[in-house]
Amino acid sequence: MSTNFTGRNMEQDIRFCTTSDGVKLAYATSGNGPPLVRVANWLTHLDLDWQGPIWSHWFREFSRDHTLIRFDLRGSGLSDRSVEEQSLEVWRQDLETIIEDIDIDRFPLLGFCQGGAIALTYTVCHPDKVSHLILFDSYSQGNLVNRNSLRKKLETKALTKMIEVGWGRGDTAIFRRVFADLLMPDASEKERHWLAELQRKTTSPAMAACLWEEFHRIDVEQLAKEVEVPTLIFHVTGDKVVPFESGRRLASLIPDARFVPLESENHILLEDDPAWDRFLAEVRSFIGSGGEEAEAEDAQEIFPELTPRECEVLDLIAKGLKNEEIADQLYISPKTVRNHNTRIFDKLQVDSRAKAIVLAREAGVGKE
Repeated sequence: MSTNFTGRNMEQDIRFCTTSDGVKLAYATSGNGPPLVRVANWLTHLDLDWQGPIWSHWFREFSRDHTLIRFDLRGSGLSDRSVEEQSLEVWRQDLETIIEDIDIDRFPLLGFCQGGAIALTYTVCHPDKVSHLILFDSYSQGNLVNRNSLRKKLETKALTKMIEVGWGRGDTAIFRRVFADLLMPDASEKERHWLAELQRKTTSPAMAACLWEEFHRIDVEQLAKEVEVPTLIFHVTGDKVVPFESGRRLASLIPDARFVPLESENHILLEDDPAWDRFLAEVRSFIGSGGEEAEAEDAQEIFPELTPRECEVLDLIAKGLKNEEIADQLYISPKTVRNHNTRIFDKLQVDSRAKAIVLAREAGVGKE
């Protein structure tokens, strides 16, 4: 079964496959190019995430140069809601089912937060399938693992109770604020409202609480030492959901893993977050973009102080495109283009768009 949803100048194709225990799993593909698989985490809904203001820039950026594959965990989103079993082993098997259904051989694997443990487990079981492992705000051990402190266990149980009581209810502003502050302290009201809608629509209170606790029972401390593929690990320094130390420890366990701290307070990087460009540049350098324009590569050599994304924007500015046109071409918002402009002008020490165009064209950037 296939369903198309239209995003900003892009579409995603949603399909379903069936696990060995009869669960229907929903997965989506978007973009063109070599495959890139993004493992599901807590709170996903293929349709809502695609349309919403928090995740859409992730998907559109990774769909520019790759065929992005993502899915909803069993029990949530567009996958079957009524399921009996949730565990790390089951999630790994579900990922295997999706990969087999798509029939791809070798690909980078991106795991966000709890999805990092699923990605890591799959990688250890299938090192021949995974070319690169990318983990973002992930951890090796949940708070409910026996070796953790009583304080951590009590905090997790308290949030479980809040989920059971306040999940998806429109009149529980305190509940929504607690989770918004944890996930995205810099979020706008629009983004907070979207998060509340996601909570309401993606799964039931009982399943949300079940998944929350199961994620905190994750323990891949020993398994992490068996990873044999190139690994890149990101963690935001001010993360309130998964402490920075958890990311650092995970990186120390995986042989030869590279660890990249990102200066941010947001567990989920927003489109205007200054760390977003660094994250994108590092991922593209790590796995290869598969479709970078030659002009942007030339600009990177000429202006090494600019990020790859800033070079793309500068090239389009020099070609005479307006902010709205740049936004359409790069699948970003006009506001994000304006933010890029500000940083580009500052780095190039120019005070106007006209001067930036002159400087770029004199250096050979932006020519047709």
